[in-house]
Amino acid sequence: MMLLNQIRGKAVVFTGHSLGGAVAALTALHYLCISSSSSPPAPPVLCVTFGSPLLGNEALSRAILREHWGGNFCHVVSQHDVVPRLLFCSPDAVPAHIIVGMQLQQWPAWTRHTGAVSTVTAHMADTDKDVLRQLIQTHVGAVAVEQKLAASETTGGSPYRPFGTYVLCSPEGAACVDNPTAAVQMLYATFASQSSAGAESPEAAHSCYGELVLKMPHHLLLKRWLRVDDDMPATPNYDDGVSLALEASGIDVMAMEASTARHWLKTSKRAGRRPSLNCARLATQLGRVTPCRAQIEWYKALFDAEMGYYDAFKQRRSPRKYTKVNLNRIKLGQFWDRVLSMLDAGQLPHDFHRRAKWVNASRFYQLLVEPLDIADYHRHGHHLTSGSYMTHGRERRYELFDRWWHEKGCTGAGGGITSSMSAASASSRRRSKYAGLTQDPCFWARVEEAREQTESARRERDVAELAMKLEELQEFERYSRELVATKEVSVDVLAPQSSYTLWVEDWNQLKLRAQG
Repeated sequence: MMLLNQIRGKAVVFTGHSLGGAVAALTALHYLCISSSSSPPAPPVLCVTFGSPLLGNEALSRAILREHWGGNFCHVVSQHDVVPRLLFCSPDAVPAHIIVGMQLQQWPAWTRHTGAVSTVTAHMADTDKDVLRQLIQTHVGAVAVEQKLAASETTGGSPYRPFGTYVLCSPEGAACVDNPTAAVQMLYATFASQSSAGAESPEAAHSCYGELVLKMPHHLLLKRWLRVDDDMPATPNYDDGVSLALEASGIDVMAMEASTARHWLKTSKRAGRRPSLNCARLATQLGRVTPCRAQIEWYKALFDAEMGYYDAFKQRRSPRKYTKVNLNRIKLGQFWDRVLSMLDAGQLPHDFHRRAKWVNASRFYQLLVEPLDIADYHRHGHHLTSGSYMTHGRERRYELFDRWWHEKGCTGAGGGITSSMSAASASSRRRSKYAGLTQDPCFWARVEEAREQTESARRERDVAELAMKLEELQEFERYSRELVATKEVSVDVLAPQSSYTLWVEDWNQLKLRAQG
């Protein structure tokens, strides 16, 4: 919380090398967790690790995917660095002195020539490093086969699953993948390619990131061309791009591993493009469900002057119209549940929930349809058997849409559900006419609770309990009057036979009795 207060409103970057990279990733995850519910919305967060050991299992990877935090993490891995691949091995496969020796190699030179440090580093120098490379390569290769066959399933010997973007570096450049399975395949292919007795030492491969990072801009800015013989058939630009990515990651296009690496680079590219295609398809489907929304709007306008569409739906006025509107309500709910299911599964762009089109569409749907869900909840008496709608009956989709709207930075009414109900009254401008839809999506649930509280207060004989209930009712009165005064409610709220109008009458009578 101290960090939150110090950097509120500022972009944050976490970074670290080796074990420090794992610590940086854990710290970033903790920061994202505690800041996700903060107000105002959390600033941008980026975590960049260099040669970090693998962190997390399938459950953590899925949780990060579900929270759309994958885009916040970038893991830089050099071609022959064993540390990011070490945990693919079983715990007892690598001797402990090798791990300790590699860590001590990163210490300042003057500290490595004293006592036990000198002994361990000397032992490390005498270790057969080719055997270590072969050990790592064997285990990473086995995991690559497991995950390729099992795809996203949790079966297999290694519990580790990558998350975020992996930048696979070599002296020739860098290639990026963000698909978890493709990341494992590329971690294997880049390590196995050109792995020989002449390769750089493990400690050198683990400490080369400063030089690699300095060279990255040069590789990105330098225009490079594939050397193709004149008598060879021309290849598509896409294939040329994949070949350049292979070369940048340190894999020769003629190497044995090139075929596998090429396949997974293409897979990662397709996986990266698929969310955008899915998003485009959903936009088309959103247009197809628009008539369902329009029919509910028509139903709302039909009862605006009498009792409002909330009470008309709750009382099933005009059964045929009710049946049609209820069917449209269910269809729209199914559509948005399908959207959220795809988002949870990583099938939509990671910033989908921040795109204005979808934030606004979800908000309009929520303001229009959630009152009907509240009416249905109370009509069936679920508030009596299960408890309050806001704590026991509210669909997850509405809680997420509240968060989306909150993260958009809107300061208007109804931006979120708060215990003090102050969000709805914090309007940045005064309306000249009543809103088309009441800006607090849970307004009618609050009205229902107020009506129950009023009836309970009317029967209350205990003075202390009565005073407490009256205070709560006065708080809701202040809140609702502010909404009406700022015209943050729709005209149906003030309809002669609406639940709100009836509550105001009951409340005024109760106040007169309490004053007498």
